[in-house]
Amino acid sequence: MSDPLPIRVVALYRFTSFADPAALRGPLTQTCCSLGVKGTLLLAPEGINGTIAGTDAAIEGALAAIRALPGCAELEHKESRAATMPFHRMKVRLKQEIVTMGEPEIDPVGQVGAYVAPEEWNDLIADPEVVLIDTRNAYEVAVGTFEGAVDPHTESFRDFPRWFREHRDELLAGKSKVAMFCTGGIRCEKATALLRAEGVDEVYHLKGGILKYLETVPETDSRWNGECFVFDQRVAVGHGLAPGSHALCHACRMPVSVADRASPLFEEGVSCPACFHQRSDEDRARYAERQRQEKLAEARGQEHVGATIAGRD
Repeated sequence: MSDPLPIRVVALYRFTSFADPAALRGPLTQTCCSLGVKGTLLLAPEGINGTIAGTDAAIEGALAAIRALPGCAELEHKESRAATMPFHRMKVRLKQEIVTMGEPEIDPVGQVGAYVAPEEWNDLIADPEVVLIDTRNAYEVAVGTFEGAVDPHTESFRDFPRWFREHRDELLAGKSKVAMFCTGGIRCEKATALLRAEGVDEVYHLKGGILKYLETVPETDSRWNGECFVFDQRVAVGHGLAPGSHALCHACRMPVSVADRASPLFEEGVSCPACFHQRSDEDRARYAERQRQEKLAEARGQEHVGATIAGRD
């Protein structure tokens, strides 16, 4: 049996009440940095969210520190392995929300939908009484989604409440249940809370999100099509959380498929079919110089701290 890849990548979140998130930031940053852990953690009055990476021992230390935070003792996480560190630095940021919906009255702790285990998800979404909604953004859905899922075509999670309210009648026509999913489960916590607040009674969401489904359900039984976009330099993963085929356009931060990279509009680090006509020649010249500097740093064995995948709502 081959040795596992050396870097452990952990995605986590927990909705809980932090009376003073700012007071937690310094100690948590110091702990993670001292362990050599890198990534991004978000702290807000409603809890914690983020993705971190490091050696097995370092991640165990970081998780212990996070679970010592108020209300986080039962925090769950999802993990995968990477050959190299997928992040450049460690950041702990203060936010108003750990996932931004812009609906401050929504309670993602006390008024959420019912969790559905990955092993039971296929049976639920096969129910003709269920409308299946992908709560992610359009660029994520384009990489992969479940069979029969409704795509809201949103650019940001902030758009989801308005989209649901505008399309509620057609979505629920002839349906008595709503099932929703997202990458790791966090957006569904808020999305189900929103629908419950809007008076929808039977609302379900995939526990652990797409990542847990791909990790748990055999590919032969899967109803997932494509790959799953992730918010780190792996870009996308497939069944078993194996690295996917997508890359990242460093000009616009959009995922690019194998077909996209074969396009004459694609140039590594400079442009892709999604952004070529949205950028000027001056922009592309600047991106090309950045790409050249990154390649030079790589050839010298140095880390070039350039742009990384930004967290998106």
